[in-house]
Order: sequence, then structure tokens, then C-alpha cells
Amino acid sequence: MDIKQIYETARKKMRGYCRVCNECRGEACAGEVPGMGGAGTGTSFKNNIEELKKIQLKMRTIHDAKTPDTSIELFGIKLDIPIISAPVTGNSFNMGGALTEEEYVEAVLKGSISAGTIGMTGDTADLSMYITGLEGIKNVNGMGIPIIKPRENKKIIENIRKAEAVKPLAIGVDIDGAGLITMALKGQPVGPKTKTELKELIESTDLPFILKGIMTPDEAEIALEVGAEAIVVSNHGGRVLDHTPGVAKVLPEIVDAVKGKITILVDGGIRSGVDVFKMLALGADAVLLGRPIIIGAYGGYEEGVTTVLNKMKKELLQAMILTGCKDIKSIDRTKIFF
Repeated sequence: MDIKQIYETARKKMRGYCRVCNECRGEACAGEVPGMGGAGTGTSFKNNIEELKKIQLKMRTIHDAKTPDTSIELFGIKLDIPIISAPVTGNSFNMGGALTEEEYVEAVLKGSISAGTIGMTGDTADLSMYITGLEGIKNVNGMGIPIIKPRENKKIIENIRKAEAVKPLAIGVDIDGAGLITMALKGQPVGPKTKTELKELIESTDLPFILKGIMTPDEAEIALEVGAEAIVVSNHGGRVLDHTPGVAKVLPEIVDAVKGKITILVDGGIRSGVDVFKMLALGADAVLLGRPIIIGAYGGYEEGVTTVLNKMKKELLQAMILTGCKDIKSIDRTKIFF
């Protein structure tokens, strides 16, 4: 199975929901939410792509970085690559339903593990889909991370308890889902959180806690203050608010505020191993990968996900060799123009 086959198959299975464009940049699908597009004009989605394109790599070929190490440690385990499959839920209304929720979760979690990394599972208005994610994590012996929508705290804590039963690596809330249309349409209110509410959630569990949806330095500092283990710099793939900057634009100032004090993950617009390199160079500790993983799952199930991740690993490895980086920690802002 190769990438071309994966794209061709995914294009057929996702017809009417995703064009599976050769270059995924959010133009054809702008405004298609629910669906695979970005909110409104799709500007936030497009900004994620365009900001990454502005960053250029400094090529160096006189060095001894011949066999770079792409591994990292995260949440107490070693990963072969600094790439995690992002939480995605709602196959039936976002992707067309050619895969069941169970099939999608299995493909992502097992495909990620086969590539030497882990996947996240998500949450939506239909609670059964969150439970499906937890069952998938249980089936891979806890090697996954569930992410919960920002419902009222009582409901979130109930879902944390359900997650604790399958012993995941960590738990999180994607606070960037505070204005999701799909949740509101189905009578499942979500909204922003106060510091007090966040502390209540984080103190309710011993699992490492992730806050996904940080786009400013002050909120990164709040995440640190309330005891989060990690943040995800994210605008929810450009799917919740039109006209936000791309994540690569805001990442450096967030890194300057909290680097070394909290784990910094990032997602949005990452389409290649070179894009992964760019985000790491800007200061992220690891990245989340969404749409390419969806295409991998729809185009080749578990093997498709593994193929997508292995392709990106090769691209990252090549970028490290041609910039003189022996390991992930060697990737920093001195390796890029931005």
C-alpha cells in the first residue's frame, strides 16, 4: 500500500464530505462544518497552512548528523516519532460514515502504535462515540489519550471517571471546542471555562491533564497555573472561529512564555514531516496530526494510518539530516528562517 492508493481509496469513500485534495489547504471545503472544512470563510484553516509555508529551513550538509534519532519521551513512555494522531470523532456526520466509529478508532489507535506512536480519541454530542473511543483505548492496553468536550464540569468529571477505568496515558479537554456548532445543534451545551472550573477538573484526577485549544501566551500561563501537564496550541483545525491566526504564527510567543514549564503540543495545518520539523523548531515538544490521519484511515484502515505516519517520519528524518540535527532536541529556531 502506498500514499497514492490511500488517497484514491479515501477519495471514493469520503465523496461528498472531503475531496481529498492533493494539497489539503481548506479551499474547496470552506464553510463545511459539519464536514471537513473550516468555519465561515475557511480563513482560520487556510492560515494554518499558509503560516507554515512562510517558514524556511536552513540547509546544512557539513556535520556528523548521519543517523538522527526521531524519538521522544512523553507522558512516561518513549515514542519513535514526535507525532500523535489527533482526536477526531463523528464519522457519520463529518466524514460520510464509510467507516463506523469503532472501525475508525481501531484504525487510528492500532495504526499509530504500529508506527511507534499513540493516538487520541475524541468526544461529540453522541456520548456513545466517546465510549467507543474508551473501548478502543482499552483494547490497546491504555495506549491512547481521550479528549473530552468542554461540557459542564459535572459531566466532564463523569467522563473522566469512565476514562480512568481503562487506564489511559493521560486525559484532556479540548476547550477550543467551546463554540462547536455540532454540539449545540444536538442539545449538548459546551462553553469556555474559568480558572476555578479548570482547577476542579485537573484536581479531580491523577492522570496527566491536557488543555487543548491554547492560542495566546496568557492562557498558556493560566494552563500552567491551574496545574495542566500539557497544552495543545490549536484553533481546532480552523473549525470553530473564522479569522484566527495560524497556529505557527502564535506558537513562538507561547513557547517564549512557558517552554520548559509545561509540555507544548501543537496541531493545525501539518501535512508533512517538514511541517513537523518546522513546528518543533518553533518550540513545540510534539505535534498532533488530524486530517492526514483521517485520510490514512479511510484510505487504508490501520495500514493506511501507519503508512501516513511512516511517510512523515521519513520526511522528518531527511529534514534532520539536511539541517544537521542529531535528535529532536537539536531542532530549534537556529535551524529555520521565520
